[in-house]
Amino acid sequence: MADTRGTAAQARAGRKAQLWVEFALLFVAAPLAMAVVLPPDALFPGLFAVTVLGIALLHLTPGFGWDELVQGAGRISPLLVLGWSVATAATGYGVVQATAPEAFGRLVTGNPRLMLMIAVLYPVLSALPQELLFRPLFFRRYGLLLPGGAWAQVTLNAALFSMAHLMYWSWVVAAMTFFGSLAFGYSYRIRRNFPEALVLHAISGIIVFALGLGVFFYSGNVTRPF
Repeated sequence: MADTRGTAAQARAGRKAQLWVEFALLFVAAPLAMAVVLPPDALFPGLFAVTVLGIALLHLTPGFGWDELVQGAGRISPLLVLGWSVATAATGYGVVQATAPEAFGRLVTGNPRLMLMIAVLYPVLSALPQELLFRPLFFRRYGLLLPGGAWAQVTLNAALFSMAHLMYWSWVVAAMTFFGSLAFGYSYRIRRNFPEALVLHAISGIIVFALGLGVFFYSGNVTRPF
């Protein structure tokens, strides 16, 4: 019996160590490597590789089922979505006027076709993969590693989500992704609603690009401070 308990404890310890390694590589080492080591033209191939790895790990996560990603679609709060949209638009307007007034509305007026493509494709090609990695993968696979308390976990999640955008080397990007992730994490972790988190993220991205703040999220504009 003692041997059995000892073997089980060793297995749990080994599993936890494996999760720590995965967590550190995905959410710390990979963002730092993309920000500091990879050249700008390799950022998106690097992001694609990390995304594929993360989705594969999510698929292998015990107890996870893809069908749970649609649960909550009928509970999306219109008031929350509207409030978040207004807050994002108001904040974004203030930020773009303070930091890059010349970019305000540039896509909407200067290249409406590109803006339409962003509005259609961003939710699927950008928001969805990011949400898969930073919500279900983060909380489901690595939940036992996280600090106690839902809000402590959401705050850590937001900090790491912001760090994942370090490659842009912009305080605007860092701040917007941190506070945005607090909202997305709230919907997923507190309200248990992945579709709602995805909707909030998608709307945020569309508003950001419509306002002109996409200039801060463009790898061609990246200037490293070293």
